[in-house]
Order: sequence, then structure tokens, then C-alpha cells
Amino acid sequence: MTAASPVFPALLGRFAWTDLPFVRAWQDPNASEIVGAAAGGLVVIGALAVVVLLTRYRLWGRLWTEWLTSLDHKKIGIMYIVTAFVMLARALVEAVLMRVQQAVAIGDPGFLSPDHFGQLFSTHGSIMIFFMAMPFLTGLINYVMPLQIGARDMAFPWANSIALWLTIGAAGLMMASLVVGQFSTGGWSGYPPYTERAFSPGVGVDYWIWAVTLSSISSTMAGINIACTLYKLRCPGMTIMRMPMFCWTSLCTAILMIFALPPLTVATGLLALDRYLGFHMFTNDLGGNMMNYANLFWLFGHPEVYILILPAFGVYSEVVSTFSGKDLYGYTSLVIATMAIAVLSFTVWVHHFFTMGQSAEINAVFGIATMTIGVPTGVKIYDWIWTMFRGEVRFSVPMLYAIAFMMTFVLGGLTGIVLAMPPLDYLVHNTLFLVAHFHNMLIPGLLYGMLAGYTYWFPKAFGFRLDERWGRVAVACWVVGFYLAFMPLYVLGASGMARRTSAIFEPDFRPWLYVACVGAFVLLAALVSLGVQLWVSIRDRERRRVPAGDPWDGRSLEWAIPSPPPAYNFAVLPPVDRRDWFYDRKHDAAKPDPYRRPAGYEAIDMPRNAMSGMAIGLSAAMAAFGLVWGMWWLAVVGVELVVAAVVVRSFGRGQHRTIPARQVAAEHDAWLALVHATPPTPRQTEMSDANRGRAEIKA
Repeated sequence: MTAASPVFPALLGRFAWTDLPFVRAWQDPNASEIVGAAAGGLVVIGALAVVVLLTRYRLWGRLWTEWLTSLDHKKIGIMYIVTAFVMLARALVEAVLMRVQQAVAIGDPGFLSPDHFGQLFSTHGSIMIFFMAMPFLTGLINYVMPLQIGARDMAFPWANSIALWLTIGAAGLMMASLVVGQFSTGGWSGYPPYTERAFSPGVGVDYWIWAVTLSSISSTMAGINIACTLYKLRCPGMTIMRMPMFCWTSLCTAILMIFALPPLTVATGLLALDRYLGFHMFTNDLGGNMMNYANLFWLFGHPEVYILILPAFGVYSEVVSTFSGKDLYGYTSLVIATMAIAVLSFTVWVHHFFTMGQSAEINAVFGIATMTIGVPTGVKIYDWIWTMFRGEVRFSVPMLYAIAFMMTFVLGGLTGIVLAMPPLDYLVHNTLFLVAHFHNMLIPGLLYGMLAGYTYWFPKAFGFRLDERWGRVAVACWVVGFYLAFMPLYVLGASGMARRTSAIFEPDFRPWLYVACVGAFVLLAALVSLGVQLWVSIRDRERRRVPAGDPWDGRSLEWAIPSPPPAYNFAVLPPVDRRDWFYDRKHDAAKPDPYRRPAGYEAIDMPRNAMSGMAIGLSAAMAAFGLVWGMWWLAVVGVELVVAAVVVRSFGRGQHRTIPARQVAAEHDAWLALVHATPPTPRQTEMSDANRGRAEIKA
């Protein structure tokens, strides 16, 4: 048996010893293989460290009962966001490696092989879209949206758990590709025929197919759940035009998820049929047509851009209104603009492949549609500016993210208009100009928004504020790092440098590549700053406690309950009679006090914990891993476990627990007493340790 031969095909399928990066590095100790082995080693060591720490501090029981099996939307949301941060760390390190490779590979092969570089840009894009951005926004919506509409949980708590664990299982496949096998070199879009078996016979494309498929199914389930929650579980008086703006953007995002993710699932499924069963859906012979794949993928791909952006727009609306001390300007126009963006997002997908041979007339139609979608986005920018105008603006960390977004996003939008013109797109389509534009939209548009929301709602989730100083350091690094890393790419792209290039032969590109490399390290410093901020905040959490629950003088319902909230969210569902009901009750002396004791309490039914969601998600990932490696027995076992978990759950009884009215009353009365005993904090000192979560009331 040679080193490249399968070890035990009947049990381990295609696996050979050379599929381990450590073996490859031992046999051929070049820089590229050593980097790959180090990455795989970090995954293994990190996993072992987590197991050791959980065992050392005897946290397995608490982790199981309070988190892994929980159906509480708040804990599910937090687990989504933790997953997003873990994957962000990996993808950002990969981005740094790519930038370093390009900086040193000017007239030189550099330290990464072309194949390894191809894996890096494929994993970086796939992770950032499917396993950082999607979990982050889904987690934020999961946590915040039910609180803002006065609901006790999501419409389908069990489906919520399944969606989470499908995402975690898919992310696990991405991490497994570092330890065993290699990943696809076909980019985040996975275009055939390159990703067909004839051109990519290894396991890399299969890892991509099944990870993305599980992620797309998860996101479709999440979209249905979010939409149903917003339609059916709003508290009394919460009409649709009284919803906070974040809920509106969540609703439009959910609708996009429901209709945009299935084309992606179909595309990856058909590609799997080509690879596994010899179909010819997208091959370049026997009737295959890869343009069908391009259309299916981008029917998902462009609405996906707005799936990523719209929740961030909702965050900015909440942040700008709160930290300007004003009602959100142009609420109705913002609602209409959000819906217009959602509809128009399905009319522009062809601009992703202007260069693929369709007629000039078709390109012109989609170019005009692309420019049109900039109009409702501009409406939002103006409404946020007018909200700030003559407001009492406080430059908190979330507000700094919002301001940085507005300035940077407009620049990216202008380059989008350039790319919307087919003749100009022909010139720069496959260059770094497009890479710069894409990141110019998604880093300020998505990442700044998610980080603003993370900082803004962190006190609500955990009961203490994040450290302000390290938060500002992180903002500075994210903003400066972005401009250094991506503005040079506009120049390089306009000069003709192709994207996905592992070696460069034009020495004039050198200074721009050096600046972009420095920017990548500054972005890495931003991520490290977030880690330091979290560590410092946890260390000093007693000084930053905000148990009264309203550290920012908030406007919506989530600030009217304790921090962190109880499992049932609201002791009594609030009777809403206008937008910003909580803010209005606080600041209008003629209105009843929002902190007064309710007339009575009732027992509350909540879903019990269930392990079946985790079982389904991890079993599906097990089946996918079996399909990747040709371990057919493992694939069959995984599918059988999924079916068994669903069947067992369907026969389950006692799936709810009742929280007695006495317990609800005792907990709520204790919190009300704490609120009344807490000294109010003026806005000028809300970022200091004096802030205990009760805002000073201004008539």
C-alpha cells in the first residue's frame, strides 16, 4: 500500500494518510504545507483545549442544560453569534495570509502554492458569507426581534434549535477540511464546470457543496421562523406600523431568505448529482449548461447581499435614533425603502455576469435596475442624517460604527454605479476593483452594523456594558484597516490586476500591495481588540452592571425588562399604543409609569429543553461528512439518526413547562424594587461606571 492509497476503503472511503496536513508537511516540508499543518494543528489543539477547560471546571452539565439543549431564542441567538465570531477569526487570518502572499510574491512564487492560495480565497469567501455573516445576523435577529415585539419566544422554538445546529454542523465541516483533506479551489461561488468531478476530483468541492447546502437549509428555516414570529406573535397593540425599524428589516430579510435560499439549495443539489451520479446539469458536454448554475446561484446571490445588509440597516436605525435622542426621522419612508430594496433585489442578479454573453439589451435592463436600487438606499442615508440633525448626539461605540458606515458605504455605492454600467464592468469585472467594491459594501454595511448591534445590545444580553475604551480602539482599527486594505485595490483593479492571483509579475503594483498588506494586519488588530475588550469587560463586570435594564435611554420594548431578561422575557405582555411606547411612557409625565406594578400576574408556559435539535443538526453534518469521503455507511447512519430524532420528537409529551404566577410575581417585583432604588444616569455619564441601567428622564 502506497502513502496515497486509501487506508481502509470499506470503512474510511477515499481517506488516505496524505489527506492529513501533518503527513503532507512531514513528507514535503515546504512553507505552504507547514502553514496548512499549523492551521490543522490549531483546530485540533483548540478543540482539545475547550474539552479540557470544560472538564477542568466541571461545566459540561451546565453547558448541556442551559445552552446546548435550550430552546430559548436568546440563548440560541447568542450561540449563533459565538459561531460567527469563531468563523470570523479563521476567515480574517486567511485574508491576512492572502495579502502577505501577494505582497511577497512580486516576481516570486511566494510562500503559498497556487493550490493552497485557491483554497484560502474559497474558504475565506464561503466562511465570511455563510458562516460569519449569516449566523451573526440570524443570531442578532433571534435575540432582539422577539423582545422588540413583546413576544416570549420565536414562533417555532424547536425549528429554531434545528436551524442553529445545522449551521454549527456545516461550520464544523468547514473546520474539518483543515484537519482532513483539502477544501475547494473553486471560489465561494463554486462555478462549474471547474467544480465538476472531471476537473476537481478531490474532496474539496464536496466539502463546499454539503457545508453550503446545510447552511442554506438552516437559513431557509430561520427565515420562515422569523417571518411567522413577526406576523403572529406581536404583543397587544403592536400593529405592523408600530414595529421598530429593526423588526421591519428583519421581516424583509426573512422574506428574502425564504425565496432566495432555495435556488442555492437547488444549485448545490444539482451539482452534487453531477459529481456523485454522473448527471450532466452543468457539465460542458452531453447537454450540460453552466449558465443554468450561474442564474440559479445569483438568483440567491444578489438577494443575499441585501439579506446581509438589511439587518445592519435596522441596527443603524436603532442606534442613530437612540444616541441622537430623537424619534427616527422618516419612519414611513424607511419602511417603504426597505420593502423596495427587498423587491428590487430580485431584479438585478444578471449584473454579476455581464461578461457571460447575454445581449446588450438584457445587460442594459439589468444595469438600469442596479442603479435604481441605489435610490431607496439613499433615502435611508438621508433619513439617518436628518435623525442626527439637531439631536443630542452621543459618540458611543455603536454610534461611531454607524457614522463610519455612512461615510464609507456611500463611497462603495458610487463604485457600484460604475459596475452597473456594462461597458465599464467589462473592463474591471475580473479585477481587484470588484473585490474592493464588494468589501466596500459588506464590511461597513454588514460587519460594522453587526458589531454596532453586538455592542449596543450586549448589556441587555449579559447585564453589563462592554469596555468603552477598547471598543473605540476596535472601531479605529476596523475603519483605518478597511481603508488601508481595500482602497489600494481600486487602484490595482483599475490598473488591470486580476483577482485571485497568487503571484504578481508587475513591479509597479508593489507599493499598493504593501499598503493593502498593512491594512490586513490592522484589521486583524481590530479583531484582537474585540477579544481584549470582551476579556476586560468580563474581568470588570461588577463595575459595569446595568441590572435596571436601560443603560442607553432606549426607545423600544427590550429596554423595559431586566438585563439579562428572564426566560419568559415579559412578566406581563405590554399593551402598546404607539411606536417607541417605552420611551414615550418614560418621558411623558402624563402617561402611566412603565415601571409600575401590573394589576396581576399569570402562569407562563415555555418550551422545555430538547436535545433533538442538536441531534438532527450534528447527524446531518455526519451524513455530509460521509458523503464527502465516500463513507456510505456513515452517510446512511447520519440520515437514519436525523429521521429517528424527528420521529422520537413527534411522539414526545410534556414539551412545555409552566412557570407559576407566584414565581413570575416575585421575580418581577424584586426587579421593580431594584429599578426604583437605582439612581438615574444622565446621558452625559452613561458611558461611565455610574450607569447602572436606569436612564435619567427628561420631560
